[in-house]
Amino acid sequence: MSELETGEKKWICNACNVPLVLRKTVFTYMGHTVSHEVPRCPQCGAIFISRDLAEGRMAEVEEQLEDK
Repeated sequence: MSELETGEKKWICNACNVPLVLRKTVFTYMGHTVSHEVPRCPQCGAIFISRDLAEGRMAEVEEQLEDK
């Protein structure tokens, strides 16, 4: 698996000091599960949620589930 790069930047885990990699991650909200590829530390499993993802797709899914 390759290192995650955004432009010239490589995202590094603050705790482990290793590059993050894209990994399929399962999120649970209100009893529903959704999977999405997100930057994740291969050692400790910490994930990075970008502002775009949080305010975009995740907010849309949250709104759809709350409207049910």
